[in-house]
Amino acid sequence: MTPAARVAAAIEILDAWLAGAPAEKELTAWARRSRFAGSGDRAAVRDIVYSAIRCRRSFTWVGGASTGAGTSQSITGQRLALGWLRAQGQDPKTIFTGDRHAPPPLDPLPAPRASALPGPVAADLPDWLWHHLTAAGVDPAAVGAALRSRAPVDLRVNALRATRDMALAALRADGVTAAPVPGVPGALRVSAGARRVAAGRAFADGLIEVQDAACQAAVAALPLRPGGQVLDLCAGGGGKSLAIAAAAPDVALTAWDISPRRLAQLGPRAVRSGAPMTIATVRPDGIFDGVLIDAPCSGSGTWRRTPEAKWTLNPKRLRDLTRTQANLITQGWDRVAPGGWLAYMTCSVIPDENQAHRATLPPGTTIEAERAWRIGDPGDGFFLMVLRKGF
Repeated sequence: MTPAARVAAAIEILDAWLAGAPAEKELTAWARRSRFAGSGDRAAVRDIVYSAIRCRRSFTWVGGASTGAGTSQSITGQRLALGWLRAQGQDPKTIFTGDRHAPPPLDPLPAPRASALPGPVAADLPDWLWHHLTAAGVDPAAVGAALRSRAPVDLRVNALRATRDMALAALRADGVTAAPVPGVPGALRVSAGARRVAAGRAFADGLIEVQDAACQAAVAALPLRPGGQVLDLCAGGGGKSLAIAAAAPDVALTAWDISPRRLAQLGPRAVRSGAPMTIATVRPDGIFDGVLIDAPCSGSGTWRRTPEAKWTLNPKRLRDLTRTQANLITQGWDRVAPGGWLAYMTCSVIPDENQAHRATLPPGTTIEAERAWRIGDPGDGFFLMVLRKGF
């Protein structure tokens, strides 16, 4: 495909996304009906689409359209693509030619808006979130800037199956180049061949798992002790359960999630990785030495990977999430033995979902540790608070 044809394909997909369709679904449908597109073409179109979604407001501004907080009628795939080209320093006239599979000419070619980008537009954040973060004492410009780039692919060396050197050698044999992440033992960052990871022997043999480096750092900070009984109350697909089992295989770990569909992913993953644990099919009873709550959240710390979520979060949804999080802390606290701990985690950078929960902690709670990882330091934005129950 020519560069112009790739842009035309991205415009088609972006128009469908703006109309309400999931971007990934549209990318898959386009690839299936475009058998002529090679892997390089598919990757290039994907990059344009997701760059435009991450930078929806600034690209629309540079593309010449209004980006007010109210209506999005002036935002089109064409304008987003135009903004993307200008952000790349490419002359749109060389792409919008109408030749063969190229987008039609723009006559007249929309000029970039002359005025400076307002703060929320430059940061590619919704207006309400810009003001919300500002009021909470967070620099929204820094958050927005961090979210505009593509997230790296991080891996966790599974200590139950391999050493770091063994995993690196296996990845090289799979055509994947990776290097250790400073400050996070066992974390590797892929620099080339990321699309080969899932099909490689290192993954199939359980030597590595895909897991963000900040998430790995948070698990490493848990106060796990030999012989302790730990409950992962919101296990989901089990990424943190697997990391706990690898870090402390002598811990009696129970994983549970309210969604059987999500939890069903954990069984095969545990077998592949050799991770010892009990996967509960009903909500576990009893008291535990430690309870992990990886709470449902906005996912704002991961919006580099899931940029569509940035545009669907709203104040009501945020309030609903914080109520759910507070309820989960209470539920988990009831399962903690005297002297035990509760670890509360989110992949969010919004204080309402993190530090604000200090104000509503159960009586008899001591905050033993608290850490907030910024986006890019060393991975996704992440928050951990470890609570200790008195005797």
